[in-house]
Amino acid sequence: MENLAIVDLGSNSARMAITEIAPDGRFREIKRVKENTRLSEGMGREKMLQEDAMNRTIAALKRFKKIYEGMPHTQVRAITTAAVRQARNRQEFLNRVQKEVGIRLQVLSGKKEAYYDYLGVIRTMKLNHCLILDVGGASCELVLVQQRRARDLISIPVGAVTLSEQFHLNGYVRSADLFRAQVAMNERLTKIPWLRYATRVPIVLLGGANRTLARMTWSYHHRHRRQRSIHGYQLSSRVVFATYRELLNRNLAQRKQMPGLEPERADIIVGGMLPLVSLLQRNSDGRVIFSESGVREGIITEYVNQRKRPQ
Repeated sequence: MENLAIVDLGSNSARMAITEIAPDGRFREIKRVKENTRLSEGMGREKMLQEDAMNRTIAALKRFKKIYEGMPHTQVRAITTAAVRQARNRQEFLNRVQKEVGIRLQVLSGKKEAYYDYLGVIRTMKLNHCLILDVGGASCELVLVQQRRARDLISIPVGAVTLSEQFHLNGYVRSADLFRAQVAMNERLTKIPWLRYATRVPIVLLGGANRTLARMTWSYHHRHRRQRSIHGYQLSSRVVFATYRELLNRNLAQRKQMPGLEPERADIIVGGMLPLVSLLQRNSDGRVIFSESGVREGIITEYVNQRKRPQ
């Protein structure tokens, strides 16, 4: 029996999942931890990782290390995504992580991140056609799936943290700021020619902002039922728009009190939902489906498949 620890360092949070892999290739997750590190905070137009953000993140990675070091037969795969990918001082940060934590972070390209999203989704969902949307802190990944194959994929350098900071969507949102954000988001989407083939398919949602949306709507519509997993949970565009409107009607303090919304995400949830809202305005299918499987599950799938191949 072998353990695979995947450390996933995102723009808003750091996560670790430890998966037990049997000799026959079957696997199950045995440990999952998450810390809100907000690595992309304050990067601004200069695209520089800030000292406080780097320190927070390295401290979280050290706590992760204490967990996986105590487990037998463990391989560690450490990846990082948009914040480090975009940072001008990324090599400084990578060197610090290797020196202070003892792990080498692999910086995923945007397309590789999107491909792992696809692998994670397609393994666990019986959908022939869909559009996958992964909203992170500093990027969005989009994958058009046709006949269960990834026809097109792209990563765009905007996410929950960057949109919220750039367009002042953190507190009470002014109409002028929201309009500027919507125009900018729509301009980016219009430049993706293959999105015209994704207007009549369901949207499969990944990422922290989208998981928050799932928890919020579940808390509102199923308040007396315990939520176990959001995987496969489905909403209509009408419910998404209504939730977005509720968020826009509140200031930061009021949003922090909303059921299902983690207080530490209240300042970035409006920016985090903007890519989905913009896509739904172009989409006649109107269904969104949440997936718990994404990049980490895609990496596991690739890892297991490689072990099965004859040497």
